[in-house]
Amino acid sequence: MKKTLLQSAILSILLISCSDTTTVFETTGDSFQAETNTAKLTSSIDYSNSGVLDILGEQPSTDGRSRFRNEQVGRYPLSLVAQIRPPEVAGISELTATHVVIDNDIAFVSYNIVGEEYGCAADIIDVSDPEVPVLTSRIFSEVIDLNSVAYANGMVYLVGGIDAEQSADATANSIIIKVGVVNNTFDLQDITFAFQEGFNANDVVTDGNSIFVTSGRDGYVTEYNATTMELLNETAFPDLRSVATHSGTSLVLDASLGIRYLDDNLMETSQISIDSDFRSADKRTLDFAGDKIIVAEGRNGAGVYDFNTGVFQEYIPIASIPNNTIASDIVTNATAFNEGVILMANGGAGLSISNEENNTIQTEGVIELGGSINFVASKGDYIFAASGREGLQIIKLNRASPSLLARCANLPTYSGNADLNVNVGQDLAFTGQQRFNSFNISGSLLLCGSWTTREDTNVNEDALFEMNGIFVNGRNRRRRNLNIADGATVRIEGRLAVFGDIIMGENSTLEFIGNDNNANVFGQVIKADSAEIIGEFTDVQDKF
Repeated sequence: MKKTLLQSAILSILLISCSDTTTVFETTGDSFQAETNTAKLTSSIDYSNSGVLDILGEQPSTDGRSRFRNEQVGRYPLSLVAQIRPPEVAGISELTATHVVIDNDIAFVSYNIVGEEYGCAADIIDVSDPEVPVLTSRIFSEVIDLNSVAYANGMVYLVGGIDAEQSADATANSIIIKVGVVNNTFDLQDITFAFQEGFNANDVVTDGNSIFVTSGRDGYVTEYNATTMELLNETAFPDLRSVATHSGTSLVLDASLGIRYLDDNLMETSQISIDSDFRSADKRTLDFAGDKIIVAEGRNGAGVYDFNTGVFQEYIPIASIPNNTIASDIVTNATAFNEGVILMANGGAGLSISNEENNTIQTEGVIELGGSINFVASKGDYIFAASGREGLQIIKLNRASPSLLARCANLPTYSGNADLNVNVGQDLAFTGQQRFNSFNISGSLLLCGSWTTREDTNVNEDALFEMNGIFVNGRNRRRRNLNIADGATVRIEGRLAVFGDIIMGENSTLEFIGNDNNANVFGQVIKADSAEIIGEFTDVQDKF
């Protein structure tokens, strides 16, 4: 038998004047528990898969040995920073990451259990240091499911479901929870619960001093005061999946019709009909790319619509489906947009990445990640993927800084083979942000921008490799080395990450220029007696 919500709390019940069916409960947080074991929090940060990420193209070779031979350089030099593993909590089994929202350098994540069983968790993660994310707070409950999370003004808003028939206090199956945050920690002394009609609360967004919640089949889109949780407006619709606001207008995704535009009173003003199979109770979202609406449309991929006219423009298809993927798992659940990059959370078909330039969208492929991708968010230089049992995956785009590109503006952008060879006597220099397979340098090479390589980087005898920006080598589960041979020089200005060893020969030099450098080495630094490491840098893993 499931436990009842707030079973031991003494509740103060406030009836909201706008509706006699919506009740707010204030309590000290007895329905949630906090994880106070620092070791457990720390151990949830997993670097075992960290490092360079491949992007699987539309038509990958079936010959694994020759797959990367003569491959053209990739445009997105992505790397996996870390994973946040789902909680392992007594009484709660197999939690999956469902949603993530980013506020400045803080990520808020929700988890639930697939199926009929109830259980949930929520995390706060500090990503202010891009190399070392910190799980600062975690709470969990055995009687609630969580589907979505939002944050504003020191408050986290969590929405999901509860079994109202088994709860002494729940007045409906859809639950909204407001939790205070102090110093990046959930404050369970400042928690409020509300309930609304509907199959299951599935989305929440903040807008000014309001929050908007949708609650599935036979549910409502509801506006609450973000501070008091007072119900301000509500409207019933057949099958709500998502809510969003854009340019002062509220929109909902109703699986029975499509997109509905709403006024300030949540009354419909116009609509966009969408003929897609949204399936029963599946997660689907709305997102925006400028004045384009991006709709997660299940097996159709992502639909693109003009916000002002409602005109359908195109579908972004689900690309490069991994082998052995169950057909029912190949669905677009959510999308995200970040400065020309479009990301699609495609369930078992992975996380796809597309590029928009000059109003043309080109699919690049699927990012090499494990898990079923339920949701994706992106902000700044990061992608955050809620990937089911694989938890939260933090990916760095490794974009070069604008100031760096300005300094290298006169250099050509690299194009060509993904295996870069610089011969003896050659003096090459490039700018850009690209993904390689390998570097083999016998002459002189200057790179300005952001670069990754999946194989070893070999700087051969008496060669010179200068890098101004970001360079990531290898991955943690498949380590590759930075080899600096006898008499060779590697000069770094920026961020160096090596998922493997740095091996330095006789009279070799690793030089850091300036005072804002970062070296993140996951293997060992192995140097000959006459090798020299000079300059100022932050040694992230204490390997030097």
